[in-house]
Amino acid sequence: MNIQIFGKTKCFDTKKAQRWFKERNIKFQMIDLAQKGMSKGELDSVRKAVGGLEPLLNPKAKGYASLAYLAFDEDKYQKLLEDPSLLRTPVVRNGRQATVGFQPDIWEKWE
Repeated sequence: MNIQIFGKTKCFDTKKAQRWFKERNIKFQMIDLAQKGMSKGELDSVRKAVGGLEPLLNPKAKGYASLAYLAFDEDKYQKLLEDPSLLRTPVVRNGRQATVGFQPDIWEKWE
């Protein structure tokens, strides 16, 4: 398994995800979205794995209202690349598989 956790250091669900993997002795790489966003390839892979952009969007994010003015998914996609704070966290990747939010039921099936 090659687990990557994209999240924010102050995010409660990101901390829960890290703890879940640590408790099972599963190595993971933590990427802080506040310091480094997702690359275009990473975001595209996650978007395909979770079934579109909507599951990735965090309605509680400060800039979420600005997405309402964007009519096309490609514009929203560009906005996510520019502002990773709009992503719902944690985003957990295992190769081509990915989840958004705290999803231990799915992660167990990855083992």
